[in-house]
Amino acid sequence: MRADARKNRDHLLAAAGTAITEQGVDVSMRDIARRADVGLATLLRHFPTREALLDALLRTSFDALTAKADTLGTSGSPGDALASWLRDVVAWTTEYRGAVTLMAAAIEDTESALHASCVILRAAGAQLLARAQEAGVARTDIDGADLFALVAALAWLGDQPSLAPRADHLFGLVAGAILTGTAHG
Repeated sequence: MRADARKNRDHLLAAAGTAITEQGVDVSMRDIARRADVGLATLLRHFPTREALLDALLRTSFDALTAKADTLGTSGSPGDALASWLRDVVAWTTEYRGAVTLMAAAIEDTESALHASCVILRAAGAQLLARAQEAGVARTDIDGADLFALVAALAWLGDQPSLAPRADHLFGLVAGAILTGTAHG
């Protein structure tokens, strides 16, 4: 990709990230284009669909969360690694309001532009969970799909204004239910 095209693409992604952080994933493409100070046609040339835009925007974060899971998977205690990664994923999902709903749908929809990234992210969590289970510090009656669903539930709680003040407490309860014999508040 040419340097100027890369710069334009990065500018569009930055504008989209800000708009989604402020207004949620349902922000209009027109508003994103306006925020980037380009026409809608320019935005659509780079990202022909909302999912394509979200995939490009979210992939960097997914890659970082996956890399963190890899690092945590080879260092520290398995329980602390899982709790740390879960906290980071939940914090990230609440940053992009509404993203977790798209992620939950995309994991089941193989045609979704977000599907592959979501599957990789879920697998990263599943590996940390399996490591914690093998070490005897995590329940053995849950799997990666359950963990992904719990992340979605915790992210949803953070999106609810009346529940947001309790999000940390509820995270601790859920983490404590996953990880045996420890509190992770």
